[in-house]
Amino acid sequence: MASTTLVPSFSLRQASYAAPAAHAAVRPVPVMRSAAVPTRRQLAVLLPATAAALVLRDRPARAEDIGLFGFRKKLRGAEQEAEEIVREGFEAAEKGLETAEKGIVAAERGIKAAERGIEEAEKEVETAVSFGALSQAAAVAGAEVVGVVVATAVVNGILGPEGQRT
Repeated sequence: MASTTLVPSFSLRQASYAAPAAHAAVRPVPVMRSAAVPTRRQLAVLLPATAAALVLRDRPARAEDIGLFGFRKKLRGAEQEAEEIVREGFEAAEKGLETAEKGIVAAERGIKAAERGIEEAEKEVETAVSFGALSQAAAVAGAEVVGVVVATAVVNGILGPEGQRT
């Protein structure tokens, strides 16, 4: 009787379609059972089947698993690829900056070397063209004489023969 204690017993209504007659032959009375209350046999089958259905139910479908809605998965992959490309771009830019810095340092060295060369060339030109004080004074005096002669010629050319008669 342990099974009866687990499942509560329900009273079933019995309906009679004919009035009982004392002298009539006894017929089996049809029993109407309510469809809402299952029998023990039905419960014995229904409960394990329900438990098995709950255990064996399908996993909830994710949108990314469905072909039409797999865009999220593809988008996530594209985002990861884009992040990797950006990361590689930054690395390449950093390497380019380092190379440019090295090039600038080398150019600065070249400019300094060129400046030294120009200074040395200027010194050589100064020594080759440099005059002593006496020769410099003679050059200035000669330039002055040439200037006076040219100025006299210009004045004579402007005045012409008229200036010489008076």
